[in-house]
Amino acid sequence: MPSTSHSPRQLACPHCDGSGFLLDETTGEASPCECRSRRIALARTRSLSHHIPRRFLDVGFDRNPVKDMDPTIVRAVERYCRTIDERLDRGEGMWFQGPRGTGKTTLAMLVSQHALKAQRAVAIYTVPQLLSEIRKTYDDDSRHDYLELTRRLAGVDLLHLEDMAVARTNDWVLEQLYTIINDRYQDERSVIFTADVENPDDLAAHVGERTYSRLIQMCGDPLPLRGEDRRIAVRAG
Repeated sequence: MPSTSHSPRQLACPHCDGSGFLLDETTGEASPCECRSRRIALARTRSLSHHIPRRFLDVGFDRNPVKDMDPTIVRAVERYCRTIDERLDRGEGMWFQGPRGTGKTTLAMLVSQHALKAQRAVAIYTVPQLLSEIRKTYDDDSRHDYLELTRRLAGVDLLHLEDMAVARTNDWVLEQLYTIINDRYQDERSVIFTADVENPDDLAAHVGERTYSRLIQMCGDPLPLRGEDRRIAVRAG
């Protein structure tokens, strides 16, 4: 799916000149600005996928399809987005659960959109895409080794994972998912994700019990989305 960057990758700061340092004009000494840690986090995302796909660039709470979704779910997402900095600073996440075509990705992209507008470091992947990126690090000529990729994934303010339940499960897949989620769990960094499962507990079979337990603590109860497949309904209409 074509995608484009939603926000500039340069962090504006009212305190420093954009260097990440403050200069004391009396002593001539430089000290780190409060924005420096965020600049470092943004720099780490340059080799990661951090784009809002074109289809979701214009989504908003005031227009369809969001206007037609369960208002209780939409209000919960709005509250999260209004307080995006506080939520990310606390490592709070969200997850969207339900059948295909019910709006899970749309709402998750709204969260990532607000995080990018707040100039936070965001990485956005489908789980199959992310697993493919990890496999590439095993190639001899790969520019980014495995440890560097996982370090970057652990360091972003928000990790957005789509299709958490679609990967073919084996020991290798379970171990990769555990490593990624556990790193963020330990550092109290936010995760949002979508999962095509009817019952929330079914997710454990796709990600493993250890990973599932951490996701529940990080993201809380799922936001369930129900109804017909909107993509098919739109086409049929």
